[in-house]
Amino acid sequence: MTATDTEVRARTAIGHDAPRVDAVAKVTGAGQFAGDLKLHGMAYGRLLRSPYAHARIVGIDTNRAAALPGVIAVMTGDDVPAADPYYGHALKDRPILAIDRVRFAGEPVVAVAAEDPAIADEAVTLIDIIYEEMPTAVTIAAALADDAPHLHDVVNVRAGLFHGLGEIHLEPGNVCYHHAFARGDMDAVFAAADVVIAGEYTFPAVYQYSLEPHTTIAQWTGADDLTVWSSCQHPFLVRAELADLYALPVGAVRVVVPYLGGGFGSKSYTKMEPITSALARVAGRPVRIANSIDEAMVTTRRHGMKAFMRTAATRDGRLLAREVRAWFDTGAYADNGPRVVATGADAAPGPYRWEAVRVDAWGVYTNTSPAGSYRAFGASHLQWCGELQVDEIGRRCGLDALQMRERNLLSRGESVRPGGKPLDADLIGDIRKVAASLNWESPKPAGIVGRGMSVGLLAAGAHPVSTAAVRMEADGGVVLLVSSTEVGQGARTVFGQIVAEELALPLDRVRVLGGDTRVTPYDRSTGASRSTTIAGLAVQRAAADVRAQILAIGARLFDLPETALEIRAASVWHEGESVPYRDVLKAHFGMVGGELIGHGEVRPEKGSGSYAEGPVFWEVCIGGAEVVVDPETGRVTVTKAVSVADVGKAINPRLVEAQEMGGAMQGIGNALHEEMLFDETGTLLNATLYEYHVPTIADMPHTFASNIVENEDGPGPYGAKGVGEGALAGVAAAIATALADAGVIIDELPATPERVWRALRMHDDRNDEDSTGSAANERATGGAASWG
Repeated sequence: MTATDTEVRARTAIGHDAPRVDAVAKVTGAGQFAGDLKLHGMAYGRLLRSPYAHARIVGIDTNRAAALPGVIAVMTGDDVPAADPYYGHALKDRPILAIDRVRFAGEPVVAVAAEDPAIADEAVTLIDIIYEEMPTAVTIAAALADDAPHLHDVVNVRAGLFHGLGEIHLEPGNVCYHHAFARGDMDAVFAAADVVIAGEYTFPAVYQYSLEPHTTIAQWTGADDLTVWSSCQHPFLVRAELADLYALPVGAVRVVVPYLGGGFGSKSYTKMEPITSALARVAGRPVRIANSIDEAMVTTRRHGMKAFMRTAATRDGRLLAREVRAWFDTGAYADNGPRVVATGADAAPGPYRWEAVRVDAWGVYTNTSPAGSYRAFGASHLQWCGELQVDEIGRRCGLDALQMRERNLLSRGESVRPGGKPLDADLIGDIRKVAASLNWESPKPAGIVGRGMSVGLLAAGAHPVSTAAVRMEADGGVVLLVSSTEVGQGARTVFGQIVAEELALPLDRVRVLGGDTRVTPYDRSTGASRSTTIAGLAVQRAAADVRAQILAIGARLFDLPETALEIRAASVWHEGESVPYRDVLKAHFGMVGGELIGHGEVRPEKGSGSYAEGPVFWEVCIGGAEVVVDPETGRVTVTKAVSVADVGKAINPRLVEAQEMGGAMQGIGNALHEEMLFDETGTLLNATLYEYHVPTIADMPHTFASNIVENEDGPGPYGAKGVGEGALAGVAAAIATALADAGVIIDELPATPERVWRALRMHDDRNDEDSTGSAANERATGGAASWG
């Protein structure tokens, strides 16, 4: 057995349901989150937020607040101690605190630091602000109107550090990004088509609702050294933005990430860190700012969307062309909007063979809270629309949903988009697994029952740059240094399993530390299902580096070539003789001490690793659902939800299933319950769990089936691919197609009881018309197109 041939060794640590390495700490309360941390002399920050969606700031009087005993500092937009008061990883369009005007209800205007939270709360009530209200553009339609107020001077907007989507060329108005592509003769194909389905669709703004709201602590040491403890998913990107704000070297900024209580994109990129660090600099002492839930809901959310889509096909059900126009509501500031727009546009055609495709997508500023990343962004926005149209074409051509997909889906190796990575999955095999889990051919139960399936792809992996280090200590134990954030998905456990596999160690001999930009090596980000695939590959390479060093030392000890040795049971072996790791290190260093350090790196192997050249892999967004509709109330019950985890290799199958179930539950929430409601003034109306319906145990499907597909065809360790996002988009779209199968045509999500009840009435009315000879059915999936 050779030193490097890991494929032929029996795998003992991966592919098994190892217990979570962080489970005991979390269930006993020993694990520390950002909100549990207290620093000596720490002050407590509070924010006074704008009550208006769009207004000019005429004057701010902070004298009474500053005079309150216990108040340490009061900071306005004019007081921010930064070299550049604007930030934004895509576009630098957002001030740390509002300057001159506010652009959404809930925008921070004044920050207060005080000795305790109660004093800070009282202080913000003593601040007087005079506003002059301005016209608002709360909706996409209002923002695109000819007379709409312009939220930003977009012509002169600056690119952020991580824009990554090409040159910025914007016209005056409220569009912050435009992504478009086309191929084939669209007009000719549609003119010759036998079947054309067109519709308009509305997708809601949704909050990422993690259990832990944003919390940040900032501390300055002198004028040029900043440490931040924050509930963030991308510590190195946050570090870079903070260094840019204060004109510091990146090494002068340290970002430490404790345990996170969920993220789902809400803690991607930079959120509360600029305000907290600026307030700490003014206060001259550590400051903590912890959002309440209602504050978190106006800090970030998912993009709402309006879309027009039409699809052409032959009479025998062969898909021909698709045209999409989509407008994404990015709120008052761009945040991750440009990338969401680009990803949504790329996913819009769906993974089918097309003769022609044309897609236009815009990111639109509105006077609402900023929108950013959300689990499965892009795929979830338009997959349900496209899958509804595929099914309707099937109905008109006498084909069921499975037959339509078997006839039209791309095969492995075919091009998904010109210049990008070819398809790296067996979609037809995957959708057949969904059909089997739904008992597709069996009769449906009595009542209004529908079965649906959906297929989509998500460009996953983000920029493929990650590093990791493995330290083997003198006792043979190992410490893994990796910066991918544990947000609850089980990353620390999976990383530990990879190290244990490479070094033949029990999992409890591997310690995995949390992210700390001065201790753990660089990792681009945690998101886009990249942790196992990209960071995990860096971990594997770091562990393999240590393994190679051990074998080199063992070869000297045994006076044999490395190929004559093997590693197992935390020892170097030759036939029946072994030397434990601790003795290997003792012999190497001549003492009980020293350490072996392995380095692992992942970077683009070809090109720059840009979005256009990628993705790292295509994450499969496949789902199935069976639903029952109550005709009296419109209430929808999901009796069965199905997902397909096309993971290449499941490092920990139980964690894969948990990710799939969590994604499916969010998909159920997106499809049936969740929706942020803004009134005409831009005020969020349902900012608590009383009004905002997060799925509960009562909303769980009666049965959940997760199909784990292991073809070892991924770019990650042992052929792994990331998982966790596809189930959300797949199940949400499958619920929509299942409702259509039951006769409930929905063109706006969520499918609330009221919307379903009204759709049922329309379905009954159409049936009555058909029975009297009127076969008009233009509203197949949303009606004739006119929006936009």
